[in-house]
Amino acid sequence: MATPRSRAAELFGERVRAARMALGVSQEEIAQLADMHVTNYGRVERGEANSELHTIVRLATALDIDPAQLVAGLYGDGMLPDRERAFSVADFIAAKRSKENT
Repeated sequence: MATPRSRAAELFGERVRAARMALGVSQEEIAQLADMHVTNYGRVERGEANSELHTIVRLATALDIDPAQLVAGLYGDGMLPDRERAFSVADFIAAKRSKENT
């Protein structure tokens, strides 16, 4: 089963594309500099890939930018596909604190 697309991956891809276009280079050129196949690079730009840390760093290096520029603000509600949780983060923290106090 394919991993659902996320808003975080879409924004990341938009940032990668904008940085590449600002440099005036092709997908093929950045893919080569980042040591990745152009097909995979295209998936990143389209927001279809969940990039690993090493890939993020390689892309940022190829684009001559700080990796933080690519991932800044990619947190919070709506960034990741919905998934069912047995309890919320707030419930987890409350339970943990309650356990620590007993």
